[in-house]
Parts: sequence; structure tokens; C-alpha cells
Amino acid sequence: METRRRTLRGVVVSHKMMKTAVVAIVYQKRHPRYLKDYTVTRRLKAHNPDDKFKDGDKVLIEETRPISRDNHWRIVAKIS
Repeated sequence: METRRRTLRGVVVSHKMMKTAVVAIVYQKRHPRYLKDYTVTRRLKAHNPDDKFKDGDKVLIEETRPISRDNHWRIVAKIS
């Protein structure tokens, strides 16, 4: 039985590391008391083995087994 893996959409903000890209995930949250919306950005490291995804590319990332200490995601596809 296969389990579904979490997938997120984001933008590559850095690909300076070998086989790794930093992907920024941006989403909106609402403050519980003041009800003001604010932006939250998560920067996740994702496996980019062939360095084919560059800065500014919109990508789909998928959770995977730990590849390194910080890297638990891999880039699945480029979103146009």
C-alpha cells in the first residue's frame, strides 16, 4: 500500500549548492487576535540532482526520505 506524500508549490530562490536548491513557499496566515492577514515564507532545501532548475522557476516539491541533514524534499516538476 502506497502512502501519499505531501506536495507543495514554490519558487526556486537559490541553486548555488551542489545537487540542492532552496525553494521558497509563500502563504497567508491570519492573526488569531487582531484578524490581520500576513505573509509567511518557508525556505526549504530540495534535491535538485541535475541542476536543471534555476532561480525564478516555479516548481512542485514532494516530501521524501532524508537525503541529508537539512534536505527532506525533492523537486518533482517545473510548473509553467
